[in-house]
Amino acid sequence: MRVDDSVTAVGFWIATVLPLAYFPVFLAGIDSVTSLSLFLGLLAINVLALIVGHEYPGTRS
Repeated sequence: MRVDDSVTAVGFWIATVLPLAYFPVFLAGIDSVTSLSLFLGLLAINVLALIVGHEYPGTRS
C-alpha cells in the first residue's frame, strides 16, 4: 500500500463519518457566530475530504 492510497482511504472515511458531527451542532442550534463558524468549518473539512477520498475503491483485491 502506497502513501497516496492511505491518504485517499483516510479522506474517504473522514468524509463518510464527519457528517455525524453535524448533529450536535444542529441540536445546539446555529444561533451565534461561533456555531456558524463551527458548522462552516466542518462543512469545509468534509468537502476537502470528499475531494481527497473520491477515488477510494472501497474494496481490496
